[in-house]
Amino acid sequence: MTIFKKIALGLSLCAVGAMTASAGELTIATVNNGHMIEMQKLTPEFEAAHPGVTLNWVVLEEGVLRSRVTTDISTKGGQFDVMTIGMYEAPIWGARGWLEGLEFGADYDVDDILPAMRGGLSHDGTLYAAPFYGESSMIMYRKDLLDAAGMEMPDNPTWGHVADAAAVMTDKDAGQYGICLRGKPGWGDNMAFLSTMANSFGAKWFNEDWTPDLDSPAWNHAVSFYVDLLNNYGPPGSEGNSFNEILALINEGKCGMWIDATIAASFVSNPEQSKVADVIAFAQSPTAVTTRGANWLWAWALAVPAGTKQVDDAKAFVEWATSKSYIELVASKNGWGAVPTGTRQSTYDNPNFQSAAVFAEAELKAILSANPGNSTQDPTPYTGVQFAAIPEFQAIGSAVGQQMTAALAGSISVTEALANAQEIADREMRKAGYY
Repeated sequence: MTIFKKIALGLSLCAVGAMTASAGELTIATVNNGHMIEMQKLTPEFEAAHPGVTLNWVVLEEGVLRSRVTTDISTKGGQFDVMTIGMYEAPIWGARGWLEGLEFGADYDVDDILPAMRGGLSHDGTLYAAPFYGESSMIMYRKDLLDAAGMEMPDNPTWGHVADAAAVMTDKDAGQYGICLRGKPGWGDNMAFLSTMANSFGAKWFNEDWTPDLDSPAWNHAVSFYVDLLNNYGPPGSEGNSFNEILALINEGKCGMWIDATIAASFVSNPEQSKVADVIAFAQSPTAVTTRGANWLWAWALAVPAGTKQVDDAKAFVEWATSKSYIELVASKNGWGAVPTGTRQSTYDNPNFQSAAVFAEAELKAILSANPGNSTQDPTPYTGVQFAAIPEFQAIGSAVGQQMTAALAGSISVTEALANAQEIADREMRKAGYY
């Protein structure tokens, strides 16, 4: 069976509803990002090492993936043997008994996983998801355009400097936009970015008594700045753009600057994928009134849902796909600049990676600077940088994301969007019994 047939089979499972894989088949839900697509291409490598096991892929856009795996695991649907989840879900689902704890052989070297990644995917010392790649966020920008304008980008710029840079890089008549940012609604989509931006403006999701704080002046300042920035210097249709859409724009040379996941650096600096690879440079995420929470912390990780009938094979796949040897496999096929990053210290210590990855230093600096336990200017009762680590946040964040997209599209004002967001969040927190 070809990889394309396997992917098609996975997508067909998505269409027909819940279905448990038969013995010897692992059904894997994953996101349609570049590193995951490469993992699918390497299916024959795993199957050759594990005779009798075949992999079926369900490949989904980020928001759809989150919705599908959440529904499946909460209803015990049993559709998937391996799920791609993140730092938000892993500790919550692990605490609920929804995930298998992960223990691997000595060769796996769990201590090599960056502490921030290992800690964020654990609960009470048990690892519930293994990081496939990890990320923070940072600025990726066209140094040639700034040079031509006589501007520089400091390593730690302010949002004001970013706006000035976006202005000089914008030439709408030529289809050149100074900045591209996420606008598509979702708690892990536009709100991942907007939460970090709001953090830097001194905002927070909740006060110490768990009441929402979304109608605060700090949130208004941040969202107004965001809307004005994209309306003035961003591409048309920004409200529909997420990671993959902006990556395509950057690689075509249509965006002067992008603030997003550090994992994008390997794609925008790859001359086989990007027309502007040789002129892309990197800086840390912008700040406003504080440096706290200015850049996010995330891992796309692989987990095994409790109750799967393929526990041993599923764990074997997770161990294979998140191991040192997998990283070396990708390097042997595509070069060290193309390996999944943000997970292991050994990757950053490898001289081959250091010479191939021009972004390595900036990426690691961003990851190590993110602190989920101290991500806001004022004290809060929650942990998390771009999310609040409570079960209710997924619904709240997604609903708030819809309001922010509406404000960006001009359907409602920023003030109206934040008032609506406050009402939504308050209702959900009351319903959940926080106050």
